[in-house]
Amino acid sequence: MIGVILSAILIFMDARGRKNQQKYGFEVTPFYFFVAKNVLIVGAVMGLSYLMASYKGFPNVLVILSMLVVLYAFVTSQTVIGRRIYAMGGNEKAARLSGVNTPRLLFYTFVNMGVLSALAGLIVAARLNTATPKAGVNFELDVIAACFIGGASATGGIGTVIGAVVGAFLIGVMNNGMSIIGIGIDWQQAIKGFVLLMAVFFDVYNKNKSA
Repeated sequence: MIGVILSAILIFMDARGRKNQQKYGFEVTPFYFFVAKNVLIVGAVMGLSYLMASYKGFPNVLVILSMLVVLYAFVTSQTVIGRRIYAMGGNEKAARLSGVNTPRLLFYTFVNMGVLSALAGLIVAARLNTATPKAGVNFELDVIAACFIGGASATGGIGTVIGAVVGAFLIGVMNNGMSIIGIGIDWQQAIKGFVLLMAVFFDVYNKNKSA
């Protein structure tokens, strides 16, 4: 039941956000990508829900992730500060001329990301049962690739929280798959770099095509 409710909420919020973007003339992702993304989301949520219900329930990390996804999806799509962040990401100068206090907004945005990074560090340290400064080495490549795969744009102002989470799931599956079949760490980095390069290429191609 939790999986069904969560899936319905995520689809509703994503569809509503897309409709609002179309209403105000903003650029939106292609419809086939929108449908495919939501199918993957529902499949992942329902699959995880079934597995967790048949085993020992939801892990604490998944509960925290779900709460953060719902919270930040709401903030970025339904609040004024979320729209201002998108505006600043798309064109900082235009946002400032429109009355947005961009220096303060940028500061609070980085403070928020620092808090989320600290929370991620706590979770990683808890999983490893130890704390080391090298625990997050090369995580930035996975994060950037996940954002671009999830629909973020190199020029800023485009992308969703749900899309980034879907991209993170895909990167995680790719990492586990490459480790299982025995691909070396150097080749894993090269493959992930190639995936990131292709994601940026398609983003730039779609931008030029729409222009």
